[in-house]
Amino acid sequence: MSFQQGLSGLNAASKNLDVIGNNIANSGTFGSKGSRAEFSDVYAAALNGAGSNQVGIGTSLQAVAQQFTQGNITTTDNPMDLAINGGGFFQVSDGVNPTRYSRNGQFKVSKDGFIVNNDQLKLMGYPANGAGVIQPGTAQPLQLPTGGIPPAVTTTVKMEFNLDSRLKTTAPGGGTGTGMDLKDSATYNNATSLTVYDAKGQDVAVTFYFQKAQPAADGSDTWNVYATANGTPFATDASGAAIGLDANGNPTAPYTTVTFPPTGGSPTSPTAAIAMNVPAGTSTRGNSTLAIPGIQLDMTGASENGSSFAVTNLTQDGYAPGQLTGITVANNGVIQARYSNGQSKPAGQIELASFRNPQGLQTMGGNVWIRTVNSGDAVVGVPGDGNMGALQSGALEESNVDLTAELVNMVTAQRAYQANAQTIKTQDQVLQTIVNLR
Repeated sequence: MSFQQGLSGLNAASKNLDVIGNNIANSGTFGSKGSRAEFSDVYAAALNGAGSNQVGIGTSLQAVAQQFTQGNITTTDNPMDLAINGGGFFQVSDGVNPTRYSRNGQFKVSKDGFIVNNDQLKLMGYPANGAGVIQPGTAQPLQLPTGGIPPAVTTTVKMEFNLDSRLKTTAPGGGTGTGMDLKDSATYNNATSLTVYDAKGQDVAVTFYFQKAQPAADGSDTWNVYATANGTPFATDASGAAIGLDANGNPTAPYTTVTFPPTGGSPTSPTAAIAMNVPAGTSTRGNSTLAIPGIQLDMTGASENGSSFAVTNLTQDGYAPGQLTGITVANNGVIQARYSNGQSKPAGQIELASFRNPQGLQTMGGNVWIRTVNSGDAVVGVPGDGNMGALQSGALEESNVDLTAELVNMVTAQRAYQANAQTIKTQDQVLQTIVNLR
């Protein structure tokens, strides 16, 4: 009599329960992958290698195979939480041992600025240089910048606006002269302002005043444009000639003029960007601001029509210094550093790894795996490329364990254990019967 079959069945059911229990225990572990116990039957080999009446001698655990299916993605309020929607693994390293791979995107920033998981393993990717350009190559630990972003002086200004052709002439001398009173709105038609920045990143308020001149004989309209910086008139016009001031400090000549054809629409002059030299001055806070020479002012987008004055676009490329306020991670893994001045620039890009046989990876605990001969070498790339999944910031991938299915499997395993115990009990009773034959 043999108890081998029943004993192997008990062991198999016990191992199956172990796997099911581990799945259930990790059903709430982000990035965890459920496992499946895989068994094989066992037969004794015949002397000649064959046999038509072989009886199996039980079962054995052949493998505990992890199932790398996609888990549900749940959103969080933490921008450092990352989820991979699709294939690939995060690469994390302590700098000493081989690279580890994980689907758990619960990352934090260490005291040194590195992006790390709960075991202080550093997330790997491509760094960015000081200008925010990603430097592809060998992946290395990603480190966020600790310093601020330096200021940038304004070099270009672009204005798009509409001037109302219905407005009356406000230029002196019946529209044939020049000059205006900054404190008298009757001497100009409209005004608009924007902020530019000097080399120190100090803001300078530039105001443009639009004054309609007398129409020309051919019906074309000319508008005089006056400009001030922090309330001080520009010292030179667009051509570089000096602008005189009257006894009250008001400009006696415009900074430039804009001419429109008799039919209105786009200007006939200027048709390209013109030079704008912002003078040094004093801000409303009392600090001295630097001169900003050589700004390219583009007013080619202006128009004149029979509708109200409106500024539709007013942009410039300068900004004040700023400090790091936070980060965002794009779907392609690019980490954008956000600064207090509204600017942002890339601080790095996350690199993912994939394997031809992910079931060949060896689990190391702590939600990480390492490569083995069976898994093959890692194929690396950025999120969204090839077989790599896209990243989702502020989200985590839940365990792919189906809790309902595991509970049903537990009942099945329990019944299998009971049935195998019953075969051992029956074998014992048969053996006892044989012993009692006397």
